[in-house]
Amino acid sequence: MSVNKDLDHVRAAAQELHGAISDAAAKRGGAVKADLEAVGQKAKSVTESVKATMGVQNEATKKYLKEAITDLEAMQKHATEAIKTSGQAFQTSIRQTLADARASVQKVSEAVAAKRSAESTKTPK
Repeated sequence: MSVNKDLDHVRAAAQELHGAISDAAAKRGGAVKADLEAVGQKAKSVTESVKATMGVQNEATKKYLKEAITDLEAMQKHATEAIKTSGQAFQTSIRQTLADARASVQKVSEAVAAKRSAESTKTPK
């Protein structure tokens, strides 16, 4: 897979993760917690994908990917907290998880833009 395709794949996975969290947050009861367990595993997978693509990126792209990893790791933490809580603490953890997911998607999108910008400024050989 090419570097651009890898980044596009990571961005799509992050967007799917954000959607899954949004869907889970809209549910009630035990179904939410089961969904959050799955979200935690998916977040871990997306984090590993981001880390795998970093080695071949330019510095600007790496900066955004590092920030995305930070957001993904925070999302995993908040999802785990949500599973263990209830009531207002649960709602707060869900909101944090969703905000972290949104931020990670934004950072991966910025990494894709930085990669494309760097490629467009290269002089053809």
